Amino acid sequence: MSGTKTFRESPEDLTEGLFLGTDAGTIAYRTAMGQAQQAVLDAYLRRATPYSGASHEQQAAQLASIECLPEDGRGLPATIELVAETVLQHSVGVSDPACVAHLQCPPMIPALAAEAMITATNQSLDSWDQSPSATELETRLVDALAEVFGYEEHSDGVFTSGGTQSNFMALLLARNWYLDDRFDHNARIDGLPPEIDSLRILCSEDAHFTTRQSAAQLGLGENAVVTVPTDDEHRLSVDALDSTVQTLCERDLQPFALVGTAGTTDFGSIDPLTPLAQRAHEHNMWFHVDAAYGGALAFSERHNEKLSGIALSDSISIDFHKLFYQPLSCGAFLLRESDRYRYIDRNAAYLNPESDDTDGVVNLVSKSVQTSRRFDALKPFIAFQTLGRAGIAELIDYTLELATAVADTIAADPAFELKHEPTLNAVVFRYLPTTDANGSATSETNEVNERIRDRLRAEGDAIIARTTVDAETYLKFTLLNPQTTISDVERILEAIKQYGTEITPLYEQKTNNDASAEE
Repeated sequence: MSGTKTFRESPEDLTEGLFLGTDAGTIAYRTAMGQAQQAVLDAYLRRATPYSGASHEQQAAQLASIECLPEDGRGLPATIELVAETVLQHSVGVSDPACVAHLQCPPMIPALAAEAMITATNQSLDSWDQSPSATELETRLVDALAEVFGYEEHSDGVFTSGGTQSNFMALLLARNWYLDDRFDHNARIDGLPPEIDSLRILCSEDAHFTTRQSAAQLGLGENAVVTVPTDDEHRLSVDALDSTVQTLCERDLQPFALVGTAGTTDFGSIDPLTPLAQRAHEHNMWFHVDAAYGGALAFSERHNEKLSGIALSDSISIDFHKLFYQPLSCGAFLLRESDRYRYIDRNAAYLNPESDDTDGVVNLVSKSVQTSRRFDALKPFIAFQTLGRAGIAELIDYTLELATAVADTIAADPAFELKHEPTLNAVVFRYLPTTDANGSATSETNEVNERIRDRLRAEGDAIIARTTVDAETYLKFTLLNPQTTISDVERILEAIKQYGTEITPLYEQKTNNDASAEE
């Protein structure tokens, strides 16, 4: 019929070499993976520094010249070359021993092999029929993790994108559980009741920001989070908690959730979990432990006692893309009582019909706030199968020993101030450019430390972090990399002192000039 578009009976000219499932696809896959691997080796791993030193202005200008959505393609080899020159060359070298800034680990090779399998098979962990073996494996792995953390057989859990999502899930369940338990109200069906304004979440002053973020997303508002003072080791103070709970109750406010932290971002501090669990039980609060950072200690015979009491929690967040050395993203949420999933589960006829529940078919969408979800559980599974629990524990233990050695080195050098003794592998300190007659840091200290950090990055010497403690600027080593040695850190410390010596006079002169101008 005139004007009717002819249907393309065979799309081979469109799909040739684009998808797996054909001989041409197999050849193209092998070639593409080889080219991508070579680009990583040449443009990323062979660089001699942890960062190229390019500023954000330079990177923005370079990428601005590239059309992101071109009308015509350039082919894969040319595209990989483009990415190597513009992206890989200026990516942070997370495997470099001098990359010691954030909770951003070097990914281990077994996990990179797992990633290749994950992406090629593209299993979606929402329904069993989309991911049969992957669903079964994740379920088994969650059960094994729950046992490690001391949960009983009726526990449950699911893999997540990381601590942010896990913490959100904990507080979502906690809110819905409390509204049902206290007010006989179904928040999943009926929304938030008038009493919602009285609900409060407790956590330490050093807890992760995602507690406040979750409160905002749950309709409670950030003001629903009440922070409790910490002790000298940056752990939630139990005495202060008791006082806070009493004050809230006197004001007719209802603390429904208590978040304990096992590994604060800055100091790696671990809250006293056992007494917190006792307080939560006494006051009918959901006790969640954010162990995204410190949860790995459960596998260390030397350090697992630091997590004593974690088995008394209602839920736990753990991350594998920190101290387990897995590529982003990879986390898990563990739930002590599996029946509490009823506060968020739902059924969709096309995805997880109720008949599947009756037949015992596992559809993980019922346990997650995601629908389509990657098979990230394969990464830690392959890592543990490759190294065993003992091998993983040795990597963790080494980094904690390194942090102690680094802290001792800093404490012994009068050019530095050590802010704390490390609990995990975070070391907070600062360079002291000069001191006044009382031995206190001068007003230039904050500026000098800021500029030292910038100079280290710009010169490609090291990537280190900064933080603020008591309104003062500090530097931070996050020693996640098992390849980093004490010698590597000593070289960074020497560079800090060198740059500090060069930078300090500039800020002292600036201060003098500012003072003269005011006069």
